[in-house]
Amino acid sequence: MHLSKVSIVNYRNFSNAKFLFSKGINTIIGENGSGKTNLFRAIRLLLDDSIRRSAMRLEEKDFFRGLSDWRGHWIIISLEFDEVSQDEAIQALFLHGAGNIETGTVNRATYNLIFRPKMSVRNDLSQLTLGDTTGLNHILDSLSIDDYETVITGKSSADFNNPLVYNALVGDFETVLFPSEIDESEIGARVPLILSMPREVSFTFVQALRDVVSEFHNNRTNPLLTLLKSKSGEINQAEFSPIVDQVTDLNTAIDELSDVTTVRDDIKDTINDAVGDAYSPQSLSIKSDLPDEAEQLFQSLKLFIAEADDGYEGAIHEMSLGGANLIYLTLKLLEFKYQRNNQSIANFLLIEEPEAHIHTHIQKSLFDKINYSNTQVIYSTHSSHISEASNVESINILGKVGGKYQAFQPTTGLTPSQIGCVQRYLDAVRSNLLFAKSVVLVEGDAEEILIPTLIKKVLGISLDELGISLVNIRSTGFENVALLFHEERIRKKCSIITDLDTTFFDTADVVGDTDAVKNAKKKALGSEASGLARKTALDIFCNDNSWLNPFYAPHTFEVDLIAVGNQDKFVSVLKDVYTDIATIATSTTELKSGDISVFGKRALTMATHSGKGWFAIILAKIVDHNTVIPEYILDAIIFAHGSFSDEVVFKILSYRLLKIIEDSDKQQTIVNDTLLQEEQWYTDWNIYLESRRGSISAFKLSLQAFQEGLLDINLLKDAMRTNFQNDVINPILERI
Repeated sequence: MHLSKVSIVNYRNFSNAKFLFSKGINTIIGENGSGKTNLFRAIRLLLDDSIRRSAMRLEEKDFFRGLSDWRGHWIIISLEFDEVSQDEAIQALFLHGAGNIETGTVNRATYNLIFRPKMSVRNDLSQLTLGDTTGLNHILDSLSIDDYETVITGKSSADFNNPLVYNALVGDFETVLFPSEIDESEIGARVPLILSMPREVSFTFVQALRDVVSEFHNNRTNPLLTLLKSKSGEINQAEFSPIVDQVTDLNTAIDELSDVTTVRDDIKDTINDAVGDAYSPQSLSIKSDLPDEAEQLFQSLKLFIAEADDGYEGAIHEMSLGGANLIYLTLKLLEFKYQRNNQSIANFLLIEEPEAHIHTHIQKSLFDKINYSNTQVIYSTHSSHISEASNVESINILGKVGGKYQAFQPTTGLTPSQIGCVQRYLDAVRSNLLFAKSVVLVEGDAEEILIPTLIKKVLGISLDELGISLVNIRSTGFENVALLFHEERIRKKCSIITDLDTTFFDTADVVGDTDAVKNAKKKALGSEASGLARKTALDIFCNDNSWLNPFYAPHTFEVDLIAVGNQDKFVSVLKDVYTDIATIATSTTELKSGDISVFGKRALTMATHSGKGWFAIILAKIVDHNTVIPEYILDAIIFAHGSFSDEVVFKILSYRLLKIIEDSDKQQTIVNDTLLQEEQWYTDWNIYLESRRGSISAFKLSLQAFQEGLLDINLLKDAMRTNFQNDVINPILERI
């Protein structure tokens, strides 16, 4: 038997989420605060025997935080199991409790926690007439958490993830329409006391590893103590009897030490001198309290480990953080093994963020090795190394859509062949796309290196701050990965950036062309044809998919980067590309020619000469806030990110003002330090810089007014354009 589905409605950060699981190993991926811990908590409420039963009595804070008013609503946590064992005893157990009978036997079982208003409240709601909002508010205003009950049911048939089903069972709060029948059979029958799922399964939860030393010091959470306790009851008393005798003799020997008896007598005399015989204790002893019972004796045992090859065995607190975490995890796994040996129905192991403080290679090895037979393992993780090793068919991804966190299954609706392609592509680097809020796919090293630098230097914010993961596909086979972003799979925005490779010079045959020129023209035409075919295929592939959008460089990345106005940047790196003075001079002329057929060829020649990746690194060093970003790149970033908040725009403009001030200060220094110029030269420059300082002061006031709520973001953009008309940020502001 294995857990196949978890449905969560109105619980903590989940409004309505559905998780699908397979046999064996499963992985939960999500950013911080996306609900991985809440999912595990929901499962544990129904399956973990170590959790207090009082925890099932939920509280106000457990309701979905996006509800305008929690009162009247239900929290539903529903577990569905598949492949229930055909063992007669197990079948009998489920037939009377959680099993859904199909063809005379139970193959599927449901087990639900429903936190809902008590019957009297539901009855009052059912009496309301359609649209009676006044009556509804009167009932809800009087509700408290004490008016709620927790119900555990099985054999449910309702699709709790269907909003229409929720409205039919719970009620429609907008139209004030509540069901007349109080107990709908769809939610399932109450599970009889004879069936307690936590007692019938083997379930171990390994929490995120943080402060292992404190865990070992706490008797309730010490995994070593748990293991020793489980074994203390199995000790052969005949074997343990000699130990008891030795402990007794040792305690007696300690009691009779001369120093011990002297201190005991001195204590008695001092008390007697202080309060007299009438108030002194009748007797007083100092005795060794070394336990002679197995469980108590085991509690005194400690674990000592040697991490290095020097032979020194230290206590847990002396270990490295990663080593201590690894030992803790190992003991929890052993605890699970012991527990599993005593159970027969199903085995579940939940591990929260096993990568915490553990070396990369250990992470992958750990994931590979923890694969017990007849056991379902569910990990939550932030690690791209664990996600790389995960089967993409057994991954649930948490992401926010419309302000609500949902669960995505990345292979829904894909063919085995498509799934195989995705699995091969998702190595440790590319699997980052599973963790991102949004994704930009690029085809090569140059884009991977320069696009993040362009955004950071020009906008003053990084792709990471925007929640965008840029992934280098290292080919133009985008479809193999892009198919993940779809309404049925991962509902996150994904931009594709690729080159159209349109020719930028005359490719017509000319009499007298050399073989080299003929080959260059032929290659350019071939690239153009391939680019057009790629665009046609991608446009069809992305059609009607609101999560996916392609963006095209008109020519190639390097050509279009220089074409938008970055000639000076290319000129400034010529000495990093060439050493020959004549070549540098010729290249300078070509780059400044203003003719794309000339500067485009030189830009590509420079990239080819250095290697595209290395040339991108060279360019990245001189990219600054005055570099112009090509429009297609901006559009790709904007699609992936979505609308820019006022706070982000304010941060961009604050950064921009800082850079403008730095430029003005540098220019003033140059003017002050420059000698032997005509007087008019100094006059013109000082007039310009004085005007610049006036614009800076005016824009500072605009930024301050925005912070104080006296100016909206559009007026702040207008202030930027008014004060700094030619700044490269202004066209970007029009887009965001």
